[in-house]
Amino acid sequence: MKESLRSLCFSGRLSEAVGLLSTEKSPVHPSTYCLLLQESIHRKSFRLGSRVHSHIVATGHSPSPFLRAKLLIFYSKLNRLPPAAAHHLFDETSLVSWNALLSSSHDPHHALRLFRSMRAHVRPDRYTFSSLLRACARLAALEHGRHAHALLLKAYSESGNVVVTTALVDMYFKCSSIPDAVRVFGSCSERNVVTWTALISGYGQHGCALEVLDVFRRMVWSGFRPNSVTFLAVLSACSHGGLVDAGLKSFRSMRNVYRIEPKGEHYAAVVDMLGRAGRLQEAREFIRGSPCEKHPVVWGALLGACRIHRDGEMGRLAAERLFEMRPGNVGKYVVLSNTYASLGMWEKVADVRETVGALGMSKEPAWSSVAVRGEAHTFLVGDKSHGESGMIYETVRALEQTILC
Repeated sequence: MKESLRSLCFSGRLSEAVGLLSTEKSPVHPSTYCLLLQESIHRKSFRLGSRVHSHIVATGHSPSPFLRAKLLIFYSKLNRLPPAAAHHLFDETSLVSWNALLSSSHDPHHALRLFRSMRAHVRPDRYTFSSLLRACARLAALEHGRHAHALLLKAYSESGNVVVTTALVDMYFKCSSIPDAVRVFGSCSERNVVTWTALISGYGQHGCALEVLDVFRRMVWSGFRPNSVTFLAVLSACSHGGLVDAGLKSFRSMRNVYRIEPKGEHYAAVVDMLGRAGRLQEAREFIRGSPCEKHPVVWGALLGACRIHRDGEMGRLAAERLFEMRPGNVGKYVVLSNTYASLGMWEKVADVRETVGALGMSKEPAWSSVAVRGEAHTFLVGDKSHGESGMIYETVRALEQTILC
């Protein structure tokens, strides 16, 4: 039974696997339950995952702390954690339970509150700190991140394993503290491809394309083999840094040197790179002559480049192909509308908006966050829910008047 269930999971037949599980009247091995739950998380299937939990209960299996943690992660990741399940599964004296909740939290503010509560019950380990640092990174909350780093060093005297080091490097880059990120990377005694990729990605996020290429070379010289994520970070950096030739060379080396098959995201990065450089026709030919023509993401990249360079005709062609594949992508309708608007093609703008309205779509509002005196504040477009929104809007209006004058 165990091997049959594992085989079905690995072949992408989760529904069949859960169906087979339901015919079994006895508990299966905990690792098999964990595999089924992990696949349910990956496929965002609450229905199938809850059936796995039902089987655990129905067969009288007493889940181990690890399996309880996996169930907590399943419910939390899918935003379906009922109070009854939380009470039954959560053990406030178990580090595994706390780590499960912390790692699966969608809300970084909630993750910070969880960590504060956790410290009253258990001693955090390095994996706790990696989850905490990711929450700080999402908020770009440098003071919180530095405080977490200080607590980590106090508890363990050094940052420790590569998971924590990678989280620290990522956090400092996300908080725009490049010197701290570089210092953490330089001081770590243990590195792997993920750590190197975090450094490459961080430099890329800040437009340091030359540094990205330098780190990539150092990584290879140090004996580490780049993976597909590494190459995506390099291509993105070359795109934003205008290093087209270097980017194309890196793309070719993926397959020719490292035997890594490019995915849609890699092709889209090349299209974006060519498009940003104004080489739109070359980008179109690149799509036409590659296996990526059926990937929506490459047409989205071409559409974005057409908006930058105000090419309405090619933008229309890219949009047509994109909407054939993903008709519900409202964000790309907005890009097309903005492209037409930049060219003064107002009838086309009206047509696009009419289409969006007819399809009943709306764009999710943009948001941003800012840290003030160590506290992170999140704002939506047009948001007035903040307790001091009146003062905030008044200050913004005063700034606008100062700029205009």
